[in-house]
Amino acid sequence: MEVKARLRYLQASPQKVRLVADLIRGKDVQEASNLLQLSKKAAARSVQKLLKSAVANAENRDDKVDIDRLFVKEIFVDPGPTLKRIRPQPMGRAFRILKRQSHVTIKLDTRKGEKDR
Repeated sequence: MEVKARLRYLQASPQKVRLVADLIRGKDVQEASNLLQLSKKAAARSVQKLLKSAVANAENRDDKVDIDRLFVKEIFVDPGPTLKRIRPQPMGRAFRILKRQSHVTIKLDTRKGEKDR
């Protein structure tokens, strides 16, 4: 059973969020949660919240789901809209600041073939 959760308009660049996403791809949910909790990256807190949301979606969708058998089947980060801001500089100049946003999608699935874990 595959469940999905999306986090849209995360105020972090996709490049930085992908570093966190690569840590948990293919891992069990409990192991992924532990890795995110110990990570020093700022995006790890948002991805951990998204992971918890996906687990809650799985529980809500099917009462008989075994949380211990869930794993991160797929996680990917897409770029969102970029906010363009202006920073004043000397001599009447202005430099543009790009505030990048991300859309994160996570898919969880149950491992097959493991009877008791």
